[in-house]
Amino acid sequence: MHRFVLVREADFGVALVNDSIYGYDTTREVADDAITTNVRLSLLRAPRFPDPDTDHGVHVITVGMVIGADVAEATRAGIELNAPATTVRGGNDVEPLVAVEGEGIIVSGVKLADDGSGDVIVRVYESLGRRTVGSLKVGFEHREVREVTLIEDDLEGARVGSELKLRPFEVRTVRITR
Repeated sequence: MHRFVLVREADFGVALVNDSIYGYDTTREVADDAITTNVRLSLLRAPRFPDPDTDHGVHVITVGMVIGADVAEATRAGIELNAPATTVRGGNDVEPLVAVEGEGIIVSGVKLADDGSGDVIVRVYESLGRRTVGSLKVGFEHREVREVTLIEDDLEGARVGSELKLRPFEVRTVRITR
């Protein structure tokens, strides 16, 4: 819940998005047959231990509300606030290193493997709260695509290939061997 929290009824929702690293809490109250949901955003922690100067000083925190949001809108707004798109113009168009197909599947990170092998690590997650199936498209020459742990260790019986089957909000790490 670091990018957004969504309070939603069947036909209406409100998302609170932020660019900070702290969380939210919610409470519900029932009075006179009405339910009230309160959402609070923690802006700073400022603990005294182990570092008494943690979170002291000037902070700039950006928050926003998305009225009428569903899960897809809240996710999009949270991503846009935290990782705004950048455009770099060059002499030629460049194809993406990786892309995903499948409703609700998001690429959250692409990096080189920590072991120095030159393999590429891709982290994906399901963002809409439902099961989905999709695929990972690799835009460079490679030998194998397989699932690994979050810390890039091999998994026994790991899925091999570009097909992605994700449960609601599941995070998956994929290793692309070059």
